[in-house]
Amino acid sequence: MKAVVFDGTRAVSVQDVQDPEIEQPTDVIVRVTSSALCGTDLHMYDGRTGAQPGLVLGHEPLGVVEQAGPAVSAVSVGDRVVVPTHLYCGTCLHCSRGLSAACSRVRPGGFGAAYGYAGMGPYRGAQAELLRVPFADANCVPLPGEPGDANEDAFVMLADAFVTGWHATELAGVRPGSVVAVFGAGTIGLLAAHSAVLRGAAQVFVVDRIPERLEVARSYGAVPIDFRDGDPVEQIRARRRADRLPPGEDGMDGVDCGIDAVGFQAIDRSDSAHENPRQVIEDLTALVNPTGRIGIAGVYAARDHAPAPAGHEDGSLRVPWAALFDKGIHVGFGRTHDRRYTALLRDLILTGRAEPQRVVSHRAKLDEAPAFYRDFDRRANGIIKVVMKP
Repeated sequence: MKAVVFDGTRAVSVQDVQDPEIEQPTDVIVRVTSSALCGTDLHMYDGRTGAQPGLVLGHEPLGVVEQAGPAVSAVSVGDRVVVPTHLYCGTCLHCSRGLSAACSRVRPGGFGAAYGYAGMGPYRGAQAELLRVPFADANCVPLPGEPGDANEDAFVMLADAFVTGWHATELAGVRPGSVVAVFGAGTIGLLAAHSAVLRGAAQVFVVDRIPERLEVARSYGAVPIDFRDGDPVEQIRARRRADRLPPGEDGMDGVDCGIDAVGFQAIDRSDSAHENPRQVIEDLTALVNPTGRIGIAGVYAARDHAPAPAGHEDGSLRVPWAALFDKGIHVGFGRTHDRRYTALLRDLILTGRAEPQRVVSHRAKLDEAPAFYRDFDRRANGIIKVVMKP
């Protein structure tokens, strides 16, 4: 089969690799009909995570079951399924509590696993024609319709992007009436903003510098904030004051909920040619009102093989803990427990309430992956989300 293979820092190629096989009675083989390119893939592409050459990349697959092991009962050959990024067993202590991203059985010596991701188990990625899915009864989410139909681009967002955006709003405690600020208008940030609106937020701000992304934020009903125009914290505070705060809430011109959808490769606003992994955390600490909440969905790598000046190889950061403590801000972290949300969000798509497909800016053939990785890494040509068709 054809697959996108990591060759080294900022180098991928499309190669012929061995087809996957049924290895356990609980496996299925899925023929991939769509596979998305994620900002997380760029952490490996940029040589930041220790990925080794030969790794098949990708963790956002949608497809059709082509083979099924004898112990699989929840899905059958011919079923259309989306496969969440974080694979899990479904029965261990964490899985039984709904904490599927921390499964204790899928990665010996660790917890949690993912397709095509350095350090997250031996599982080949989904930017390929075929994908082996272990523990298929737990990991395959059945979908209606046929490959290539009107819901194809929306459904592939259920593998990672939409559920992670929704998870970010869970971490940040977004409720009806909340005022929310999302830093980062990549796919996760945009779908976090969309999720916040769906959850009844009173106002949502989205901070970025790329016009095409900010326009998608606007289309979701969010207020775009371009940090090239000045400090985004002060921009948001000024907008809040201009909208006239309720009586008795003078000084509460920040936000109730802040979301970090950027992670450790954040841009240094004082020098956009460089990174500052503390930038977003410091901005959110300044912006979120006392007793508010911050949800961190952006990736912070355990090891950074090419750290920025403000970062460290071991992933440690200086964080304004004293300010967070003084303001009583709750901070939520962590990978997405995908299966808490996939059926819920699938049904919001089916009723037309949710439209995650708006973030899809480009569609490509698998053979075009090297060029799209290059342009996506450079934030060039208006790329927001690429969906590849094997």
